[in-house]
Amino acid sequence: MKEAIRIIGIDPGLRNTGWGVIDSLGNSLRFVASGTVKSDNKLDLASRLNQLYDGLETVLHQFQPFEAAVENTFVNKDATATLKLGQARGIAMLAPARAGLRVAEYAPNAVKKAVIGVGHGDKKQILMMVKMLIPKATFDSDHAADALAIAICHAHHRTSPEWRMAAE
Repeated sequence: MKEAIRIIGIDPGLRNTGWGVIDSLGNSLRFVASGTVKSDNKLDLASRLNQLYDGLETVLHQFQPFEAAVENTFVNKDATATLKLGQARGIAMLAPARAGLRVAEYAPNAVKKAVIGVGHGDKKQILMMVKMLIPKATFDSDHAADALAIAICHAHHRTSPEWRMAAE
């Protein structure tokens, strides 16, 4: 009998970084926990990034995931905001990597396609489908729900030949 794989999904953001932990066994998904790591916008950038790292490190230590998945950032019109989001994403990738986890990356459209069936959709559709796929899931923010969607996406893609080749 196979064991469930614990996956953490991370939705990076400088103000709010969502996280969601699930157990995946075959086609079965089980909710473990979710939440949001927040940074204090009154602090300097380095201190805010440190808050995100410390928060994620605590979550990783508490829930002991086996694999991690992080959403790719999108480029928007504000270059400064995009750069800051990229730095938060770096923290979202660094924390699990430092914990010894392999980190997968998924484009926002890939996450939406895995969860709602199409590459474009709004937050309400994602929230609804996360609740349908994992009925016991609870989340304190849209960011935590997005993180669960990222974890679900990884659960669906982790057995792909590309992921297996990268693992070996």
